[in-house]
Amino acid sequence: QVQLVESGGTLVQPGGSLRLSCVYSGRISTIISMGWYRQAPGKQRELVATITGSTTHYADSVKGRFTISRGNAKNTLYLQMDSLKPEDTALYYCRATRVGGVDWGQGTQVTVSA
Repeated sequence: QVQLVESGGTLVQPGGSLRLSCVYSGRISTIISMGWYRQAPGKQRELVATITGSTTHYADSVKGRFTISRGNAKNTLYLQMDSLKPEDTALYYCRATRVGGVDWGQGTQVTVSA
């Protein structure tokens, strides 16, 4: 398994920026890709962004505003979120797709409100 711990979620005003972090450990050599997902109240969990090697993919709703990356710090995944909107409010999860399965973090809450 891969263990994932997210951080960085908080209350932010519309138009603001926020950076989420995900520190991962465990069977890192088995990771194929990583991603960020989110779940808003009453809605299904949805893909935000993924990174496989150097290839990134974004949901249309965040394209041009969010950036997924791996940091210089060892075993850390980031999600830079700019121009935040109220509809970005959700619990954000980090996910690792590995040989044999998928692992999730516990999530970090992002609330965009004036």
